Amino acid sequence: MLSDALKNSIQASYRRFLADHEMKPRYGQKMMIAHVARTLGAIEVDEKGERVNENHLCVIEAGTGTGKTMAYLLSAIPIAQSHSKSLVISTATVALQEQLLNKDLPEVARLLGESVNYVLAKGRGRYFCISQAEKLLDSQNQTGQIALYEDEIEHSIDPSLLVFYQELLGKFAAGEWDGDRDSLAQEIEAANWAPLTSDHTRCTNRRCSNFSVCPFYKSRDSMDKADIVVANHDLVLADLSLGGGAILPEPANTVYIFDEAHHLSSKATGHFAYTMRVKGTQRWLKSSVKQLDAMLDECDNNAVLAQYVERMAPARQDIDIALDQLHSDLRIMLMDGVQRPASERFRFPKGVLPETMMHSAKDIASAAERWMLKAEQIVDVLKEALDGGVPEINRDVAERWYPRMGLLWMRAQSLYWLNKSYAVADPEGVAPTARWINLVDASDGVDFECRSSPVSAADTLQEHLWSSCFGAVLTSATMTALGHFNRVIHELGLPQDVLCERLPSPFNYPQAAVLSVPRMESDPGKPEEHTKEVISILNKGLASAAATLVLFSSWRQMFTVLEKLESTIRSKVLAQGDLTKNEIIRKHKEIINAEKPSIIFGLASFAEGVDLPGKYLTEVIITKLPFGVPDDPVDATMAEWIEQRGGNAFMEWTVPEASMRLTQATGRLLRTEQDSGRVILLDRRVVTRRYGRQLLDALPPFRREIS
Repeated sequence: MLSDALKNSIQASYRRFLADHEMKPRYGQKMMIAHVARTLGAIEVDEKGERVNENHLCVIEAGTGTGKTMAYLLSAIPIAQSHSKSLVISTATVALQEQLLNKDLPEVARLLGESVNYVLAKGRGRYFCISQAEKLLDSQNQTGQIALYEDEIEHSIDPSLLVFYQELLGKFAAGEWDGDRDSLAQEIEAANWAPLTSDHTRCTNRRCSNFSVCPFYKSRDSMDKADIVVANHDLVLADLSLGGGAILPEPANTVYIFDEAHHLSSKATGHFAYTMRVKGTQRWLKSSVKQLDAMLDECDNNAVLAQYVERMAPARQDIDIALDQLHSDLRIMLMDGVQRPASERFRFPKGVLPETMMHSAKDIASAAERWMLKAEQIVDVLKEALDGGVPEINRDVAERWYPRMGLLWMRAQSLYWLNKSYAVADPEGVAPTARWINLVDASDGVDFECRSSPVSAADTLQEHLWSSCFGAVLTSATMTALGHFNRVIHELGLPQDVLCERLPSPFNYPQAAVLSVPRMESDPGKPEEHTKEVISILNKGLASAAATLVLFSSWRQMFTVLEKLESTIRSKVLAQGDLTKNEIIRKHKEIINAEKPSIIFGLASFAEGVDLPGKYLTEVIITKLPFGVPDDPVDATMAEWIEQRGGNAFMEWTVPEASMRLTQATGRLLRTEQDSGRVILLDRRVVTRRYGRQLLDALPPFRREIS
């Protein structure tokens, strides 16, 4: 139970917050503070401080304007501190992280009147690796070229990029830059950043000659001293995949707050997806032989290393033979004697592969496992050499080859996991794995990209997160689908009896905004006719637009509409694809501030996480109900599984997902209690289809104008 002292402390902090902002208590915010406090406060512990009960989770949908961030901070921080536990706040967007770090956490620290240490945690890939940069520059001086991946064609680095790399290293050495990618004044493309960073398989940790000044480990030091860690969902999942506690605090000693929690399911399934290109893997295997020979040569043919390399050869040959067979099977199945099939993707129905493919995958996985174990042993020897435990291997040589062999080991792991996924059939009664083949262009023709992804990460999350964490709160403005929590409970593997609460927004929706569904002749099921009518409506309606966001469900429709807009309207449009999302929002605000009209054209990424209050957004136009892509392999496999179990995939999966997306999209309009405007839906299916009423009733209670 929550102690009276803790209860009084939380209430006093909330009163100070209200007084500082000259606000009256918000019903939704008060209720959220109470629900979080009740859930976390009811956690029972043994003499070691370990949780012993199971009612340690809650799910809260807090409507826009509730003030959910302050609610969970004011209640969760004191409770986590009272149990001497870390608080990890996980988000899906950088914007929310910045809000937490720059606004909410400093304010809460002041309100609580206690010392609260907080830090932003990022993955290794966001930090500059000095050793990698030095090796890259050295290799350029010697050879003039570099390969980011061994199976890719080597290419010369542009001289201007090389100068940029040297400048970055110089700025870091001079203390003018802290090595954090996000603190750079200019944007750097992912492909240009990749050679400058590292991962856990290539990092030599304390053995690195640059360890004392490493930006990543400096950030880890500050995280170890923090009460609160702000992270993103990907980092939390990466930590769990490494066993938990490898990057972030141990789950058993952590209270998690998952904000923007509606993203957690898709992030989790994506995290456990695998891929392999058949020809690309064969090229990589061939180049690995050269790498291993070069490594042995520089290590003076160390007997132990030579033994491991020798034992890798049969496994590599077995992989190559099995890949040849797999390539032949795929060519017969997909190409059928033609140069290229009509479809760029082939999905295996229900995720079930032909026996011949499963046999090839089993052979590859078996050989890859043998190859992978020897690669790991080589990495271990080089690690020992870095510690001085192998005198015959020069430390500088070991430091140079350790990350390269680490990358080799990591690639072998990826090869193993994909093929294990293909080799083993899904158990009966559990959600299947989606398996499919993409046809991709390669230097020598067409390559086959084998991919797999679980359709649900529920079991993984239940086993590695919910059952092991000290406590967790999942929240978002959109946690329900069609007004119910069933979907999120199922997708995330939460207990059936988990506490779920739906808190109302303080906005007066009927007074502030209108939801309009105009009369239309076309059906979105006929894309060309529908797009033609959308063009006509927008050419009329956008002529007088002031601050409008137009949301599309496909690039094709957006580009077609753009081409057919009147030139006077087109000149006011900021379209996704022309500029980055942040730059579009910045320019849009700049134009509105100049008292000129501005129109944003965007797809799904603009349907959430876009905060344009007041005059910056007075109209949202949704051109089509946001149903998922019909041929998405994961969704299609899930639909088959539902139908196989006697369900209705469209009503149980497709419509609820569309409901959540539609709620997110309409939520762009009202961001504060002073906002007003109009949402226009150019899709009559909410009126003409049986499921339409359910979609409308799940939306906020706008005043409706349906023709």
